[in-house]
Parts: sequence; structure tokens; C-alpha cells
Amino acid sequence: MANLDKTEYKNFFIEIKERIRQAQYDALKAVNKQLISLYWDIGKMIVEKQEAQGWGKSIVENLSSDLQKEFPGIKGFSARNVWYMRNFYFIYYKNPKLQPLVAEIAWAHNLVIMEKCKDDIEREFYIKITKKFGWSKNVLIHQVENKSYQKYLLNQTNFEKTLPVEYKHQAKLAVKDEYTFDFLELGEEHSEHQLETALINNIRKFLVEMGGSFTFLGNQFKIQVGKQEYFIDLLLFHRKLRCLFAVDLKIGEFKPEYAGKMQFYLSVLNDKVKLEEENPSIGLILCKEKDRLIVEYALKDSTQPLGVAAYKITNKLPKELKKYLPSPSQISEIVDNMDLI
Repeated sequence: MANLDKTEYKNFFIEIKERIRQAQYDALKAVNKQLISLYWDIGKMIVEKQEAQGWGKSIVENLSSDLQKEFPGIKGFSARNVWYMRNFYFIYYKNPKLQPLVAEIAWAHNLVIMEKCKDDIEREFYIKITKKFGWSKNVLIHQVENKSYQKYLLNQTNFEKTLPVEYKHQAKLAVKDEYTFDFLELGEEHSEHQLETALINNIRKFLVEMGGSFTFLGNQFKIQVGKQEYFIDLLLFHRKLRCLFAVDLKIGEFKPEYAGKMQFYLSVLNDKVKLEEENPSIGLILCKEKDRLIVEYALKDSTQPLGVAAYKITNKLPKELKKYLPSPSQISEIVDNMDLI
């Protein structure tokens, strides 16, 4: 028998390992779909009996008690969870669009979305984005509580005219209107250096708040043009967009000249840093405050893809921003476009 080539065997082992992991993942997905289907059917049967027989809440208590006696080794039949099954069916049964989507995420995630989201469009958004980014339950809770849905809808970018149609929708989901850095121990008054250092020291939480699929490449990333050196505050890479993501930190209000500086950065990144197979670089100017009308004019004639967002140390969405939310029909169209990503 010929001696094993170490490199060849290592590659072979990696292939086998990945195949096993894929099989495990597929098995978990299949089990989850079966569980969701079971809970859906139980919820449906409860609702139908309540409507046909006029039964009240007692059906849930009785059914839970009897199921736990009949299946003592199986979890999930507490009165609270059986009531969730009933509500699960009741919330979604009139929405054929969402029915197949709920089986794509875990039961725990469905519970978070059912309890914390106000309407079907918001639920659809979180179901799709949870599946897309593989959010854990805790990450999902964090995103919902930090109003990520509203912040994505409000975002100010020029992606519609500067990015190819095949990935501009995903790019829009990569930028929020406002980011919440409530994990930073910073006072209201702080320097750009303090902000940058605090974000680097909390890099995992920062990337979670960015929304998923980002990796960190460096801070004060040096680029050189002629004899001059320039430094990008934070350089990220978006794995799904396959592009560099430059972040410029500003502790004051947005100024129009920031857009020109970011366009310069992106041009240099595309020419000197971006790999041939990667997509055009994207810029994000992150300010403490911004005037939406000034941002709109600053982005109007920009030719490089960039967005402008604000950051807060607290997690409350300002009431004055609610008037900028799209109409219900526009929101529905935005969420529908997530299918194209």
C-alpha cells in the first residue's frame, strides 16, 4: 500500500469533515421543520376546537397536563408552550406568505419574533434576516430591542444608483440608519480616538451591532497616494457582498465634505487594495448626529457607494425619525426584495 501524501490526506479529511457537518446541519433543519409542523398542527387543532366547541383557555391547561403524563420524556408540552402553539397558528394562518417561512428558523426564534414584533411585515423581516445571517436567539433579541427593522428602513445610502442590481438589495441590508453602542463605557463627550479604541476593545459586540457577515480587517488602515499617507478609521470585509467596507468615525454632526473624503478612500481601496474577484468597496460615514436633508444632498451626486449613519450610546429610536419611515406598501416592497438577496 502506497504511503499517504500528507497534503492530499489533509485535503481529503477536510472534505469528509465538511460533508459530515453538512449532513448534521441538514438533519437539524429537517428535525426543526418537523417540530414546527407538529406545533403548527397542535395550534390549529386547538383553535378549531375553540371555534367549534366554544372552549376557552382551559383546553390548553388540560391538554398540557395530559400530554406531559402521556409523554413524560418529551419536553415542550408545558401549558405556556402549548399556548404559544395556539398563538403561533392563530397569528400566521391567514398569511400564506409567512407560513412556509416560519419553519426556516428555530422555535425559540419564532417565539421572540411573535412576542416582540408588531405586525406581519416586521415579522417577515426578522424571519428572513435571522435565516440569512444565522442569528442566535440572543443576537435576534438584541437586534429587535435595538429597533434594527426601523433603522434598516430609514437608512440613507446611494446604493440604488451606484451598485449593480444583483446585490444592491443586500447592500441596503448591510447599513442601518442608526447604530446603538450601548456596550461602550463612554460619556456623551468623547474623542474620535476614544470611540475607535472602545469599538476595537469591544470588536465582537461591534460586529454584532453591524448586523452580521462582517469581519474586521484593521483600524487606522494605511493607504498611500503619491507621497501622502491616509488612514481609514476601520476597515471591514462583508463576506456575503464580497467587498471591503470602509468606516469613517465622526463624533460631531455630518458635514458634506465627509462624503468627498470617503469617495477618495473608496477609489484608492478599489485601485490598490481590492482583489480582482471582489466587488466594489462600500463606505460608511458614522456620525454622532446628522441632518437628513444635508445627507440627501451630499449623496445625490456621489458616484461611489456610500451610506451615512448616526450612532447612539442608548437604544431608543428618536420619535422625530418615525415620520421618515416608508409607507406600508413601500415597506412591504422592501421586505419582498429580501427574497432576491
